[in-house]
Amino acid sequence: MTISSTNPAAGKPQRVLSGNRSGLLALTLTCLLTCMSATAQQPPQPNAQQSTITPNFIDAQLTDIIDAVATITGKTFIVDPRVRAQVTIRSSTPMTPDAFYQTFLSILQVHGFIAVPSGENIKVLPDANARQIPGNDLPNSINPNSDEVVTQVISVRNINAAQLVPVLRPLIPQNGHLVAYPASNMLIVSDRANNIARIMRIVQRLDQAGDEEIEIIRLDNASASEIVRVVNALSQGAQQQGEAPGLQAKLVADDRTNSVLISGEKSQRLRLKGLVMHLDTPLEAGGDTQVRYLNYADAEQIAGKLKEQVTGITQAAPGAPGAGATASPTAAADRNTTIWADKQTNALVVTAAPKMMRQIMGVVDKLDIRRAQVHLEAILVEITQSRAAELGVNWAVYSEEQGSTIPIGTFNQPVGGTSLGSLASAIINPDTATTASLPTGLTLGAGMIKDGGLNFAVLLRALRNDGSSNILQTPSITTLDNEEAEIKVAQEVPFITGQYTNTGTTNQGSVNPFQTIQREEVGNILKITPQINEGTAVQLKIEQENSNLTQGVTGAVDLITNKRTISTTVLVEDGGMIVLGGLITESANEGESRVPILGNIPIIGELFKTRNGTKEKRNLMVFIRPTILRDGVQAAITTSAKYNVLRDQQLQRGNRKGKVTLLPGEKQPLLPPIEELSKYADPTAGAQAPAPGTNPEAPPPAQTQPLPEQTPPPKQ
Repeated sequence: MTISSTNPAAGKPQRVLSGNRSGLLALTLTCLLTCMSATAQQPPQPNAQQSTITPNFIDAQLTDIIDAVATITGKTFIVDPRVRAQVTIRSSTPMTPDAFYQTFLSILQVHGFIAVPSGENIKVLPDANARQIPGNDLPNSINPNSDEVVTQVISVRNINAAQLVPVLRPLIPQNGHLVAYPASNMLIVSDRANNIARIMRIVQRLDQAGDEEIEIIRLDNASASEIVRVVNALSQGAQQQGEAPGLQAKLVADDRTNSVLISGEKSQRLRLKGLVMHLDTPLEAGGDTQVRYLNYADAEQIAGKLKEQVTGITQAAPGAPGAGATASPTAAADRNTTIWADKQTNALVVTAAPKMMRQIMGVVDKLDIRRAQVHLEAILVEITQSRAAELGVNWAVYSEEQGSTIPIGTFNQPVGGTSLGSLASAIINPDTATTASLPTGLTLGAGMIKDGGLNFAVLLRALRNDGSSNILQTPSITTLDNEEAEIKVAQEVPFITGQYTNTGTTNQGSVNPFQTIQREEVGNILKITPQINEGTAVQLKIEQENSNLTQGVTGAVDLITNKRTISTTVLVEDGGMIVLGGLITESANEGESRVPILGNIPIIGELFKTRNGTKEKRNLMVFIRPTILRDGVQAAITTSAKYNVLRDQQLQRGNRKGKVTLLPGEKQPLLPPIEELSKYADPTAGAQAPAPGTNPEAPPPAQTQPLPEQTPPPKQ
């Protein structure tokens, strides 16, 4: 290091020291302090010049450099323990203490450190958290040559400040900070002063108000949106060939006034204006009538809706009748629009002005699309378990003397539908016996019957009944989106609703009984309306009914029907399953019939009572699973799966290679293989691969042709 102190009176340096080690640096600093002290003791001269320093350091420690700067500039430094580096400075030009301090800031930047003023002190820290440490905030002016950390707010007037952030972000170092404040349209930057000065110059050049003019061209024949679409397609081709995007003019269509707005450079505007004026010419063939063949929609339904649409447009247009103004040529042409449907070819015949024709065909393009279908499977599961048991004793004691029966005592209580009395009646009169009166289950009897004297009979009845059922029903149905569908698998059961007897007067008092009967449907009925939402969710409006006949109940005058219904609206994912509802019941009933007092006697009381018990448990659940069929391929896959399941069941049930038992030469009916049927109706047959750059899910192009050149579609 070499330090020079120049005295203007002497005209030459007073002391020069140089070195490359820390010991020499300390000696240099000591000599510097001596020179500065001697200079301070001399009286100031009016033309005295400031001392200059020519630093030359080789592999010196950064802390030693900080000591030198503190000594020369008189500043106090607080050094972070992490500040460690070896520094090399080579200079041949003397510099002032202020310039030497700026050089010191550059040294810190090179080695990843910062100097942050804090009152009378200066902190030397790593620059990892520079934006979070208070420094020189919002200075009145930025020194373009300083490496000091500064925070500055830049006001933007003509463009959006948020749009400048991604443009300026690459110019900010990693430890810097750049953010936009949308409320006041300002940029907040925290970085080195020289870099912030560059950012401010860039923002000033970018923040310029546009001076491009805008031209408005009103169209008389063509549609503004269609003209803009054609010209933009041409502009995109020019951009792909290498034309700068910034030099291109912009076109915007105003459908309300049927005008085209052009902005951009003057020559570009003139070129596009001539092109738009050339396109705004009437059709030479007078193509005011077009025939549009529909692929999926119903022509008659769409024709009625389009008439309402056209009527509403013409009534709302300026110059409409009743407004007190003269109708414009465009409004008069719109009122002459006619639309009718041809049912045989499912086509629309439209006569309208070009602008109205474009609007009508645009609506048809959106409506004439393939609608998705939904395949719905309802699963009804019912599991029932029941148990019943009855136990009892019947007895009778009687005497028979002189041809007469005199009962002494009896306990006659039906057990399992049969009692001692009904059994005795069946034995005495077999002709009057019925199936219900005959005993079932375990019946044990004993007794003594003779012509005279005391007779007795004892009957022990025990009956146990266990039952279970497992019912699985899976009705399924396929329908279009937003179309109600119904599947009904039921029987019409007659129910008596009324009866009366008519006594005839001409038939000598004959009686004519008469009954009125109403037939009710008993079985499975499923009504459902699916609505496919955005994504893969399906909203289902469901009405599910499951009913069946049950055993008669004592006191009922007609058939008994068990009915289970569900009416709900649910949201299900495509291919997912959701439970609609269910019922879980469990009941236990016990009964006992006994003779008062006698039935309470232990052991003996069993001869004077009968007992019965029943327990029933029922589980019923209803599930549903929708599957969206967006195209013919998915519909074919689902159909083939169901078809093959039925065919496999037929193959498994076939006996003797499909022959009918006891009928030689006859075979079981069998579905043909699905391959033989699908080759005649392949949903992908005749399909062509989409052209490059096109959307395969977009609706087919409009089949519109002028009426004189239109040919009918081929017959199906």
